[in-house]
Order: sequence, then C-alpha cells, then structure tokens
Amino acid sequence: MVKTVRITLKNGDVVEKNGPVLLSDLCQEIGKRLFEDSVAAKVNGKLVDLSAIVDSDATVEFVTVKDPDALPVFRHSTAHVTAQAVKRVIPGAKLAIGPAIENGYYYDFHTQGELTLDLLPKIEEEIGKIIRENLFFKRVVMNKEEAIKFFSERNESLKVELIREIPDEALSVYNQGEFWDLCTGPHLPSTGKIKAFKLLNVAGAYWRGNEKNPMLQRLYGTTFPTKQQLDDYLKQLEEAAKRDHRKLGKELDLYSIQDLTGPGLILWHPKGAMIRKIIEDYWRDEHLARGYQLVYTPHIARVDLWKTSGHWDFYQDNMYKPIEVEDQEFMLKPMNCPFHILIYKTHKRSYRELPLRYGEMGTVYRYERSGVLHGLMRVRGFTQDDAHIFCAPEHLEQEIENCVRLALDILRKFGFEEFAITLSTGPFPSKAWEFGKGVSKKELYKKLLGETGDPAGLKEIEALSYDQIVDKFFGHRKNEFAGERNEWEHAEDVLVHVLQKVVVPLGIQPEIDIIGAAFYGPKIDIKVKDAIGREWQCSTIQFDFNLPRRFDVKYVGQDGKEHLATMVHRAMLGSFERFFGCLIEHYGGAFPFWLAPVQVRILPIGEKHLEYAKQVESELKKSGYRIEIDYQNEKIGAKIRDAQLEKIPYMLVVGDKEMESKSVSVRERKQGDLGTMALEQFLSTLPNH
Repeated sequence: MVKTVRITLKNGDVVEKNGPVLLSDLCQEIGKRLFEDSVAAKVNGKLVDLSAIVDSDATVEFVTVKDPDALPVFRHSTAHVTAQAVKRVIPGAKLAIGPAIENGYYYDFHTQGELTLDLLPKIEEEIGKIIRENLFFKRVVMNKEEAIKFFSERNESLKVELIREIPDEALSVYNQGEFWDLCTGPHLPSTGKIKAFKLLNVAGAYWRGNEKNPMLQRLYGTTFPTKQQLDDYLKQLEEAAKRDHRKLGKELDLYSIQDLTGPGLILWHPKGAMIRKIIEDYWRDEHLARGYQLVYTPHIARVDLWKTSGHWDFYQDNMYKPIEVEDQEFMLKPMNCPFHILIYKTHKRSYRELPLRYGEMGTVYRYERSGVLHGLMRVRGFTQDDAHIFCAPEHLEQEIENCVRLALDILRKFGFEEFAITLSTGPFPSKAWEFGKGVSKKELYKKLLGETGDPAGLKEIEALSYDQIVDKFFGHRKNEFAGERNEWEHAEDVLVHVLQKVVVPLGIQPEIDIIGAAFYGPKIDIKVKDAIGREWQCSTIQFDFNLPRRFDVKYVGQDGKEHLATMVHRAMLGSFERFFGCLIEHYGGAFPFWLAPVQVRILPIGEKHLEYAKQVESELKKSGYRIEIDYQNEKIGAKIRDAQLEKIPYMLVVGDKEMESKSVSVRERKQGDLGTMALEQFLSTLPNH
C-alpha cells in the first residue's frame, strides 16, 4: 500500500505526495529557480542533503545560497574537495579531519611535511578541475565493522582510529569521484555548485590537539557562494593583515615576546607602556568616580585558598603546578576573586556598607598550550581590569545597570560604537528564554542535541514543556551548576530587565545563549565591532552563586541577622593585553591623539636648530603633551617619512625661518602640511589630552 506523506513547506503550504519523497525531486517540482539555488534542506529543523528521502509527515525548508545555513554546507563540501585535491597531488597523504569553521574551513593531513605553501597553487588548480568535473556527493551508510575494513584497506589509519571511538553502529560515509570520507554531512548536491574558493595558509597541528601525538599539516581555506563575497572577504583579510597587532607591535616598538622570558609572556616597551598607563589612569579615574575602591593582591597564594574557592577541583588544568616554599605549597593565581573575598571578610559587614565595590588591575597566570598562544590575544600572563561587587539582593538591579552603562561608556571612549550583546542563561527555563530574539523549542533542541543526533525526535520535543525538555536532555548535568532555581530565575530576570532598560533602546537586540552560563551564574557579555567589522569580546558581567557559599560571605541585615551576600564579577576591558591588541588592530596602529604614546614629534632640519627644538619641546611639555625630538642625523624628508611610518599624530618642522619667527611648520598625520603658525596658535589647535 502506497503511503501518503504530508509535507509542510516554509510558507505554510502543505503538499501531499506518495511516499517516500526524494527532496531534490520535490524541490524541482516547486520551481526550477528554487532547485538551482538550493544547496540543502531542513527536515523538521535538521539540516540534510537534497538527496535525502522523506517517508513520513514532516516540515521541509529548502536552504538556498542566500540562507546563513548554506555557508557551513559550502565550506564543509569544499573541505572534502580540498582533501580530494591534496590526495591527487600528494597520494600518500593520510586524512584526518576537515570541519567548517567561522569564515572558512580547514583540513588536517599526515603528509611527512610534504604539504607546503609552495604547493597551494597546484592544489588550487586541482580543486578547480574537481569542480569542473561536477562530481556528485553521495551518502553511503556502513556499519562500524564495514567502515573499519573499508578505511583500513585505503590505508587511512587516522580515520580508523576515529571510527573505533564512535559509539554508533551505523556510520555515514560520503563519496565524490574516487574520494571517500567519514562524515555526517550534509553536503552540496555536487562539486560543481562551488563557485568561489581560496586556499589561505598551511600550519602545524597536533593530531587531536595532543602534543604527544604526531604533528599534522593543517590546510586552511575559504569559500563563498559568489565571487563577490569571496573578493570582499579577501579584501578584509588583506586589511586585517595590515592591522595585525603582532606586525604593528614590532614596527611601532610597542611590545615583544622573547624566548628567554618564554611564550605567552609580554614585555611592554616604553611606547606600549605609555598607552597602558593612559588606559589605566582613565580606568582608575572612572572607577573611583563611580564608587569603586582600589585593592592590590599577591601573585601567589597557598594551595588551600584554591581548594576553598573550588579552582583546585574545577580549574586545575588551567593552573600552574604548586611551588614549594618552606614546606608549604603555593600556586600562581589564575583569578583575583578569592583575594577580594578575603579582603571583604576582614570585618563583619553591615547592610549599611553595601554595596562594596573592589576594583583591581590584577595580573593572573593561566596555563595555555603553546599551540593556542597568539600574540597579545592569547597569553599565559595577563592583567585583568577585575572588580567584584558585594551587595544585598535589593541592590542587584541597580548594580548590574551601573556595570552595563559603565562598560558602554568605557568602550565608546576608546572609539567603539557598535556592540553585540549576549545573555547566557542557566539550567532552568526562565523569562530570559523569551527575551531578545526569543527561544523556540527548535533552538533549544539544537542547543541540547546539535544538528544531528535525535533520540526523541523534534515532534516529541515540541510536545514537551520547556521544563520537561531540560529535565529530559539536561537533567543529569543540573548538579554541575551552583545555586538554586529561584536564584537563577531572579538573577536572569534582573539581567533581562537591565538589558530592556539600557540596551534595547539603543537598537541593540541581545542574543540568548541558552544554557551557556558559567557553572556559578548567568552573565552578560559585550562584544565590540572594530573598524573592519570584526567582533572582539571585551566586557563581561557575571553573577556568582558559588564563591559566597564556599567562603561564607555574609552581611548583617536590618533584622540583625546574618545573610549571604550576593556577588557580581565584572571586567570592562577583559585583559589589558587582549584589549591593547584589539585597539592596535582597530586603529591600525594610528592611535587617536589622546592615546598616542608620542603626540608630537619635533623635526629639526639641522644641528643648529636643535636648541630651538628643545625650547619648543619645553613649552609643549608645560601644557602636558607627550613630545619627543628626532635627533637623527638625517635629511628632513627621511625624518618626516619615519614619523609617518610610526603614525605620530603631529610633526613640527623647525628650521631657520621658524627660529627667526618663533613659529613651527606643522604637519598632521592624515592631512599633511598645515602650514607655518606661531607656537601659541598651534597649541590652540591641539585636541584635548
């Protein structure tokens, strides 16, 4: 008996077909243009190949090249084509993994070092051939034993290792032409759908991220549905390369990382240190004006402190080994918070003292593997602009609002105007789940189970309440979170209310990261968008239900009884190192006048003009500006060129004419020659410090 299948399309139309239904056939029937533009489909919210079959009632949405969900399909498919091309160029290459990533993809190979940058043009040429061959991506299901035998015969030992660890008995394998790969998919209908691609780089990567395993070659690439999108992205990459803080940090003599000190440890040079001082001074002034008290804490503490805080149990992998001092064990601090708690606990606190706000620019140390270290962005020692607020529950909303407003004010001061905000929620359904863009059951399903595995099916999910969904798929992890349900709900309500009051009126729609909170409480994260559109994580504001209990942090309330204090962690910049790297790239090293380490450089034309240059320097320094003289025995053209390369905001050329008239010839970094003017006139044109 033929079964009728009811398919509900994206626009709500219902199509009844004799099952089973091949999605590509259905797509063609709906419209030729839709078929040409489609790269995959969603069946009950799950992304699948166009070659998939529907044999029961379902909702179907075709994914076209314009949909955001199309990009991962393009990228993962291009990763397979890239691996096929590498195998053609280096037949002995062994396949590892090749996922889609943000803005592209990579594929790891074991090639005995044969995969080099010099080979990229040849591999790109082979990719082009595979695209023109228009090979179909075919999905084949094998049982585990068959898959092990199949890949063993193809000498793909890394794939065999992966297969042995997969618990499922049925595995999907994809094929195009002579190429086969273990993969869950989905993929494009054929290689001919790939229109624009570019190989970017080759790097080393340990197999499975473990330095004890063999070093593999990681080939990075990118792909987009159109050539224009690819060209735009490559232009952004080119601009990003010019702004790379590692390159500019060296050229502008801002900082260094040296072998004798060790990787991930920053040496701040005088110019970089001057910028840091300016940032720190501004930070201190803002915090003191807003009721914060400054504290300083040690770089090490006894192991007992970290056992009490819970870091010894939950964070030890990110900490350095203990140091033995007089038969006692000490550890470098990974966090500042336990120290602030100890300061709080030196006195019995009254509700009248609250809220107490402790702020510190505290240097912390975290064990990061060498493979993930990246200039200023990922280091082993860094200084956080840390603060902790101890308050009563009735203070919470105002304190969180103050934190959000302070974060936005500080980030705007440094030239950022576009923000992305995320609210990360905990293990209990709350009003926050309906805030922002809303959280559908499909989104929650995706968060809990991912794009693939579906033990219950979306239909069952939609029949359950939010509480039932979380209990069914997340209940076993609830004990990993500190705090009670009522505390989480109250905290998230506070965060939502603050965001509605402060952020939404600015036209910013926060994203909800369902069950993305830290184990100790929900949080708000603020990202900034830089001059070329990239997002950088900066501010974070977090509740903590854990440490107040562990350290018994209390205050005496109006009723004369002791109550557990509420604690808020917050950082406005994150770490000085990372924020400095972000600033370098945002400004391309051309810092605004108030942040520039050298605001004005005086360029004497010859030795006889040095004395007058010093007089000009003295007058400018009286007004508080950061000045230096170029003492090089070079022609004035070379001095101007050097100042331009060092991105000095103002250059003052002084020669015979300027000496006689007590004037300066002014050049501005962007505008060029501004003409000759009296020193007093020049001073009046300068921006505020």
